[in-house]
Amino acid sequence: MGSAMSYFDNFFRGYKEKESERRVRANDRPYNLSYHYALIPQVSSLAWYTTAVPLMLVLSITGVKDANDDINRHKCDKQVNNRTVDVLINGELRSEKWMNVQVGDIIKLESNEFVTADLLLLSSSEPLNLVYVETAELDGETNLKVKQALTVTGELGDSIEALASFKGEVRCEPPNNRLDKFKGTLTVNGQMYSLDNDKVLLRGCTLRNTEWCFGLVLFGGPDTKLMQNSGKTSFKRTSIDRLMNVLVLCIFGFLATMCSILSIGNAIWEVREGSVFTVFLPREPGINTALSSFLTFWSYVIVLNTVVPISLYVSVELIRLVNSFFIDWDRKMYYSKKDTPAHARTTTLNEELGQIKYIFSDKTGTLTQNIMTFNKCSINGKAYGELYDFSGQRVEMTEKTEKVDFSWNQLADPSFVFHDHSLLETVRQGNPEVQAFFRLLALCHTVMPEEKKEGELNYQAQSPDEGALVTAARNFGFVFRSRTPETITIMEMDRKVVYELLAVLDFNNVRKRMSVIVRSPERKLTLFCKGADTIIYERLHPSSNGLMEVTNKHLNEYAGDGLRTLVLAYKDLDESYMKNWSQRHQDASVAMNDREERLNELYEEIEKDLITRDRPADPRDLGSRQPPPSTDPNHPALEPVMHPPRRCRPGQTERWPQGPKSLKATPTGRGPSPRQQSARTPRPPPSGSQAALHVTSAFQLLGATAVEDKLQDGVPQTIEQLTKADIKIWVLTGDKQETAENIGYSCNMLREEMKDVFVVAANTAEGVREELQSARRKMCPEAADEPTVIEARGGLFWLQKTKTVQDEKVNGVYGLIINGHSLAFALEKNLELELLRTACMCQTVICCRVIPLQKAQVVQLVKKYKQAVTLAIGDGANDVSMIKAAQIGVGISGQEGMQAVLSSDFSFAQFRYLQRLLLVHGRWSYIRMCKFLRYFFFKNFTFTLIQFWYAFFCGFSAQTVYDEWFITCYNLIYTALPIISLSIFDQDVNGRWSFQYPQLYVPGQLNMYFSKKAFVTCIMHSTYCSLILFFIPWAAIHDTVRDDGKDIADYQSFALLAQTCLLFVMTVQISLDTYYWTAMNQFFVWGSLAAYFAITFTMFSNGMFIIFTSSFPFIGTARNTLNQANIWLTVLLTSLLCILPVVAYRFMVIQIRPTINDKVRYKMRKEPLPAPAPHRPRPKRVSTRRSGYAFSHSQGYGDLVTSKMFLLKRPVRSRPSLFNQRDSPLAENQPQHYRTITEESEEPQSP
Repeated sequence: MGSAMSYFDNFFRGYKEKESERRVRANDRPYNLSYHYALIPQVSSLAWYTTAVPLMLVLSITGVKDANDDINRHKCDKQVNNRTVDVLINGELRSEKWMNVQVGDIIKLESNEFVTADLLLLSSSEPLNLVYVETAELDGETNLKVKQALTVTGELGDSIEALASFKGEVRCEPPNNRLDKFKGTLTVNGQMYSLDNDKVLLRGCTLRNTEWCFGLVLFGGPDTKLMQNSGKTSFKRTSIDRLMNVLVLCIFGFLATMCSILSIGNAIWEVREGSVFTVFLPREPGINTALSSFLTFWSYVIVLNTVVPISLYVSVELIRLVNSFFIDWDRKMYYSKKDTPAHARTTTLNEELGQIKYIFSDKTGTLTQNIMTFNKCSINGKAYGELYDFSGQRVEMTEKTEKVDFSWNQLADPSFVFHDHSLLETVRQGNPEVQAFFRLLALCHTVMPEEKKEGELNYQAQSPDEGALVTAARNFGFVFRSRTPETITIMEMDRKVVYELLAVLDFNNVRKRMSVIVRSPERKLTLFCKGADTIIYERLHPSSNGLMEVTNKHLNEYAGDGLRTLVLAYKDLDESYMKNWSQRHQDASVAMNDREERLNELYEEIEKDLITRDRPADPRDLGSRQPPPSTDPNHPALEPVMHPPRRCRPGQTERWPQGPKSLKATPTGRGPSPRQQSARTPRPPPSGSQAALHVTSAFQLLGATAVEDKLQDGVPQTIEQLTKADIKIWVLTGDKQETAENIGYSCNMLREEMKDVFVVAANTAEGVREELQSARRKMCPEAADEPTVIEARGGLFWLQKTKTVQDEKVNGVYGLIINGHSLAFALEKNLELELLRTACMCQTVICCRVIPLQKAQVVQLVKKYKQAVTLAIGDGANDVSMIKAAQIGVGISGQEGMQAVLSSDFSFAQFRYLQRLLLVHGRWSYIRMCKFLRYFFFKNFTFTLIQFWYAFFCGFSAQTVYDEWFITCYNLIYTALPIISLSIFDQDVNGRWSFQYPQLYVPGQLNMYFSKKAFVTCIMHSTYCSLILFFIPWAAIHDTVRDDGKDIADYQSFALLAQTCLLFVMTVQISLDTYYWTAMNQFFVWGSLAAYFAITFTMFSNGMFIIFTSSFPFIGTARNTLNQANIWLTVLLTSLLCILPVVAYRFMVIQIRPTINDKVRYKMRKEPLPAPAPHRPRPKRVSTRRSGYAFSHSQGYGDLVTSKMFLLKRPVRSRPSLFNQRDSPLAENQPQHYRTITEESEEPQSP
């Protein structure tokens, strides 16, 4: 028992200094025990360095790598925190870092600056205290939003003294994640003012087209709505990491089992055989069989500890680090235009890139460039914008294609690009229809111009679509120059023309069109309209049917190219009718009840094809609506639109020539008009009430525009490749449904050949349920009403419960589009499985009008029930929450700031690089890691099991079968470098073949290369090899003599033979596993084998024995053993017996059941390297589906541009607010309301 106490005392005390001398007293055990002699050898038969050196190396490298990752992330966070902003402190503006801004500070923002925190807008440089902000990082929309300060704070202006003395108190809601709501009050001088979302600037917005503004900080840092939506940062682990943790736990159990077996064997051996040796090897006093067995258990824990992968983790981290460098160094993922390389910001998730099943992508800035371009148009039945060669084939336009030269136009936008020269030639030749087309684009809009320098125009457009159309008109000679509430000034082919603006019939989601009514210098009234084709077509003059068919054909082609289309039309108005309509419009505008309804009725009336509504139709009336028979451009009825207005001398007002008012129309054909019919003398308009309904002309079609929401290069091809790799792509965007749907078709995510595209837009939970169930039953009629949910346990100690919803087979290809308000219901507990089932049946899912929190909820839903690896990609702060929620987060270095990049795991500049990241780097990393793990466990289990078999031949004494230096170097030198080189450089197929066959990616999604099954197979393989590697050398050397007749059967010779056979088998095995041989692989594989012999002969030399006698006892063993032929024959025999089954098995699998990898590798050997995939022009296709309305702007700008006060430099003191009713059009300029958060009931405010 004393020996046991000594053991435990020594165990807990640890090692002591190396003894310089030993003192022993006879019969004085306490004295002798005080020196702690025999500290470890009672338990361990190994030197300390065999375990301590690898462990210290592992911990050191892991610590350095993790510290490097943390430092890099800290640097990125520091870049944001160190941004500066002007803060009003002690009566003066000081530049302060963002992290030093406090709640209650007043800060100054200037144009194009990011909003620092959530601010209450106090004042601005713009009229009516308006500011324009871009909210792309919040809701994905690039169109500008309008915010307006209170009148009481707007009077402060930019006066530092007034702002410094401002004493206002804000009482508002606590920090929350609702982007669309804000409730609060501002108390100034005892007066309380209500605050809503229109008075607040949120962090994540960017100030645009506003010189300066001042704001009061309400929420800062983590309390801002943006950060509240960002989600929690969690430590991400790969699925292989989680599996490794479980396997290591199993390995500890396996180690304990082996040690228990051997300790029991020791007890049996001590009872049966050990007593024979006690005569000349007496036991120490107090040591009995039970204690010996107990100590043997721990001895074998140390001897067999090599089965526990101590060096596994450091090797994995090293492999991941180098593979991350390969991503950083990849020139094919370098974006030269912005000097932006790809960057692996996290070095622990590489192999997860090879297992992605679901991709969640933002739209704005991720799939698109945030750039709208005027791409094509159809005017009077002729299409412009395409280029054709001599054979009539369409020519693809690239950067090298010759561009139209607009240098003749001094006011042209130099960034505007167009390639069809025929359109410009037609305009400059004075073609009346084409000029009328661009005149409409220059007049019918709500754009506000800014001209700081002569000729340098900057258009302030609420919608990028609208800005693109006005810019197109500008470059083709119809330059929108300026506007007042009553006039619009344009330059028509270098001539200044001023139109009187009578009314703006603003856009809304029901009308899907906008119109302006203008009076030309010739005093002619014209209504210009642009809108959705279906809306405009039903209002056209019947004579436009022929032209409408041709234009509709062009629209189908534009829709097939994924372009956003608008139809343009006009009509002439009678002066008396306009006077009456204006009076009724004024009455409706000031009505207290049903104002919006009355205005919509008036808009509908004037935009309809009306003649006389209060009497039966007269055939002569129909004749009065026909166009004139003349196609002469000088015909007076054609002048209002077809001729550019003429200049008037000072003091003179030019009028239109007098002509038959009832014959005003614009032919849209060149040469003979396709609409010629008999004309007759018009009847005079009726008087009285009939005059109010008499319109002298109906809508006449001018043509159509096609605007491209410009995709990033290669987006459709990338999505096609990822789809072939069986990766499902979901788009989560804050844009409206029509915009998101249009991009879906542009990207080929939605296609005409799909069986159906379901739209879920219900406003109730029950309605959402019905729509989801209806879609699911249509896709899979035989599917059960309730989903099949498989419950299981996983994770460490199997404590984690998992639920998996199985995929259901669907015949055909479907798409799903769901709105944000419907998604809020669908994400509730009782509907989430229905949403998941229906969505997973579809190949494409588009969620529009979603807030950042909903993006994260969708990702978490898929993670929870599909047990699949997810990837989220975005470029704005509104994408941070889903980037954090997904297993892999990718940030695009785009136009929406760097917030997404700072929160991401990988970043690059273009969406198209995603296919190389996944199909090449991700797949290679996954295969390399799986090969590494299989080989690592194989070599360690084989190494350890040989020790296990040897225990049965050494009396279970915990003696090692190998030399101690071989044990130390085995995992550090001999087998480490070859497998690391394989895990860094190996490629089953190169990058081009990976792109040629995206299906190679599928095995990673199915965990085919490494799993629990593969681990068990590895153990079985190791067990077989260990039996061969122990018993063949043992039998070969048993009772064997040398050539000179001397005995060779000794422990040291057997140890040398066993470890030599082991190393040869490991070398041959890794050679079989290597697909791609490089100079580094050759050097490490054969160099490690050479290093083994060099080190062995050195360690077993006479010199080392003389210098370090106790450390190198195997003197002369190498030279005396390895010079025997039977030793090398034994090495050859064991290698063949271990390797031949592997070769035979692989050969049979390739012949009987080849994988896609085997097939491609065979094809790679037979065929030359495939050429890089040529850039294929988008196929010409026709689609009947079109965007209902191309614009993404909101209602309200019509009132703004006609406001009498919007031109004031500073607002007057007692001015009213811009819209004094709560339901004003401007108040509608906000995202939809969502039900993801329970809202408290509003309480009446007390004064």
